[in-house]
Amino acid sequence: MDGKQILNQMAPYKQGKQMDDVKREFGLTRIVKLASNENPFGHSQKLRDELPEMLGQFERYPDGHAATLRKKLAARLHVEENQLVFGSGSDELVQIICRTFLYPNAKTVMATPTFPQYSHHALIEGANVKEIPTKDGYHDLESMLDAIDANTKVVWLCSPNNPTGSIIPEDAFYSFMEHCPKDVLVVLDEAYYEYIDDERKPTILENISSYPNLLVLRTFSKAYGLAGLRVGYGIGNEDLIAKLDIVRGPFNTSILAQKAAAIALDDQQFIEETYRMNRQIRTDFERALDKLGWSYDDSQTNFLLVHVPVSGEEMFTYLLKHGYIVRPCDGIGCPNTVRITIGKKQDMEELQTILTAFSQQGD
Repeated sequence: MDGKQILNQMAPYKQGKQMDDVKREFGLTRIVKLASNENPFGHSQKLRDELPEMLGQFERYPDGHAATLRKKLAARLHVEENQLVFGSGSDELVQIICRTFLYPNAKTVMATPTFPQYSHHALIEGANVKEIPTKDGYHDLESMLDAIDANTKVVWLCSPNNPTGSIIPEDAFYSFMEHCPKDVLVVLDEAYYEYIDDERKPTILENISSYPNLLVLRTFSKAYGLAGLRVGYGIGNEDLIAKLDIVRGPFNTSILAQKAAAIALDDQQFIEETYRMNRQIRTDFERALDKLGWSYDDSQTNFLLVHVPVSGEEMFTYLLKHGYIVRPCDGIGCPNTVRITIGKKQDMEELQTILTAFSQQGD
């Protein structure tokens, strides 16, 4: 089935409930959105301070090469400038990868559950999608290797994985790369890289030159708090990047997004504070869930996949009525779960009270 035919069987991306809609529907004056893994602490103060200088020249096309951001990011990552490709968020890069390497009857391998856009864009290109179930939220790398055949063109690894939050152990990742055929592109999506504990942070960029078939994806949407500006990037072999640039639109990141990302990149203190606060609040929330007897997947992110005693949809509706928006995950192969973004301390403490009240309803 080609891409045009498959569209008849697919649906557009369905975004989460919007805050104004929930207020009107339930007569609420305050909403806490914990559904999209946005940074509750906002973004660097430096962006606010420099905003007046960022404005202007909007009548001109942006620098399609993103030269200023490219130079600054390459220096920070210790890679060459021609090893970088930029996208309107890493979402667009997923689309570009699929358009570049997938076609009707080509095969692509991924975990399930994982970021749904991998499958979405692969199907649009007419590719065959092979999904390998996770084990306790972790990628089953051995089974993924077994699924690779002569038709396989792309393998997707999401670490930390969305929606489970788990990371791929570094030794397991390197073993996977050594056994994966060299003509198969491995995409390692590290959208939540900045939230990984220091002692568990991967060192793959230090060795990326050893793997010409590896592309690492990262974004400014999560920890950097620039989700509304849409800027992500990929790091890989220069020949691989050159192919992606052929497919990439010439002006796919805006003037404002490029300037904001460059400024945000300089404020690593904000990233360190975001990491520290997220880890502490997440730990406190995990302890509260432990007291309730509710389980959750091991997470190295700013969210938890929580296993609840009812369907995810029922929990979603209950919390919605109390002013909290979370993401039910029943529809993506995670029955009786909700994905909850880690919010501000006061909001998460209030959520704990609401969940405790729910758990006591049957007592």
